[in-house]
Amino acid sequence: MRALAIIFATMNKPYTLKKSLGQHFLHDENVCRTIVAQIEYTEGKQLLEIGPGGGALSKYLITQSGINYKAIEIDEEKVQYLQKTYPAMNGKIIMQDILKADIPFEGSFSVIGNFPYNISSPIMFTMLDWEPQVKEIIGMFQKEVAQRIAAGPGSKMYGILSVLTQAYFKVEYLFDVDNKCFTPPPKVMSGVLRFTNTNNPHGIVHFKKLKTLVKAAFNQRRKTLRNALRSTLPAEALTDALMDKRAEQLSVSDFIYLHRTYQL
Repeated sequence: MRALAIIFATMNKPYTLKKSLGQHFLHDENVCRTIVAQIEYTEGKQLLEIGPGGGALSKYLITQSGINYKAIEIDEEKVQYLQKTYPAMNGKIIMQDILKADIPFEGSFSVIGNFPYNISSPIMFTMLDWEPQVKEIIGMFQKEVAQRIAAGPGSKMYGILSVLTQAYFKVEYLFDVDNKCFTPPPKVMSGVLRFTNTNNPHGIVHFKKLKTLVKAAFNQRRKTLRNALRSTLPAEALTDALMDKRAEQLSVSDFIYLHRTYQL
């Protein structure tokens, strides 16, 4: 099926917006500057922009002195546009799918981006895979997704990504972004989050096991953990007091406790 696209003629941009890639390009310069200002630019900082698109954030990022900047963009048309419009980006763009990309730097680096709505959660799982090197993230998401990631125990929005992200990062909901700030305007509001790496305070060694545990718990979130995890729990775990609770009632520390105690 042909990818749906619209000509970005209203702002005289010589490229198309591809719905298949979830492209909604930010055009409000005040919002762009506010997002870019959330990162501290220090000499030698390594910075990755995910999905630069038409360069709304990139044009400000490439003016920062003393940083090692790279961008990942899957759309060849946008890569060509960026290279032509912003010559300073030549040699700094990786044309690849972020979900299949290798870690772009040695050592620690920061991440920034207006994440495509259709892959924002998978992007965060990629960031969790890269966590040992990811120092901070400034990301824009669909507002509901941003709220879910930042949600705490007891909230209906609290879920898999909330627990796994907060196990490694301090998550701050910074501000909303109105849909009128984009071309074409999405049907939903957006939200910007800051993630600050807390250096694995729980000492997690087996992230995949933790992820399996958390997913199993929330996949049947209306059930108590005793029922939701019955097929994966060792017998001694069934009497644990936490088994009387539902997944959304457990803190991140509770999940870490179950993971460590029962090797789940």
